Amino acid sequence: MAWLIRPLRRILSSPCLRAVPLRQHPDPTSFFSSRSISGMRNAAFQDKMLRLLRQEIQYEHERSAPKQPINRFNSFTVDDRPSEQWIKLKRKFGEKEDITIDATMFDGSVPVSSSDETQDSEQLHMTFIVNISKGGDGNILEIVCSAWPDTIEIKKVYVREHNRKPGYPYLGPEFDIYRSCVYWFVSYFLLCCYCGHDRELDEELQDPLYEFMEERSINDELAIFLHEYMGNKYKTEFIRWLETVKTCIEKK
Repeated sequence: MAWLIRPLRRILSSPCLRAVPLRQHPDPTSFFSSRSISGMRNAAFQDKMLRLLRQEIQYEHERSAPKQPINRFNSFTVDDRPSEQWIKLKRKFGEKEDITIDATMFDGSVPVSSSDETQDSEQLHMTFIVNISKGGDGNILEIVCSAWPDTIEIKKVYVREHNRKPGYPYLGPEFDIYRSCVYWFVSYFLLCCYCGHDRELDEELQDPLYEFMEERSINDELAIFLHEYMGNKYKTEFIRWLETVKTCIEKK
């Protein structure tokens, strides 16, 4: 047996073997400890976010809870289009005429002078586009309008083909160049496409067009309705957004 033990001792006592460093194994408790701390921090952050979201939702409901949106206004049906920034109104006029109105949420404002200098005041603005067609594949009369709190303002009038928008159409003259205060993106784009935008539609043609719109219930009463409706829709969409964010955070 001695012949086997002596060579083994020489191998174990070799300087080369003693120089090999022993591998250090990490402490498993430190690994799990760091993961535990990170998880606790994430949980605390999520709890704080959820608490703030719940408080904001409760505050919005208590301060001024949104009303149930109505689905009719005069002769128009109203499509609220939940989770979108616009609504659609439709009606029939006569036997053949179809009228569609696409209205945006508030897209601008202008300052208003007030007797109380300590309080800033502004008028909110929105854009709506009226499409009037008479069935079939005929042309569509499209009217771009502004809606102020108690009045409408015609911005552009043009004709386009059914289900097709030409790239650079002749859009007609400016309806009233001096009353232009706020432009929505669409109307601004249309103005840029037409190089002859310095002309203004004759006043003798402006009044009959307003009468044409009035006959179809597109008037100042509609502007008042749109502002009230969109004010309520803004609250509804904001609360819906808060609820959606809360649901995403709550998901595991």
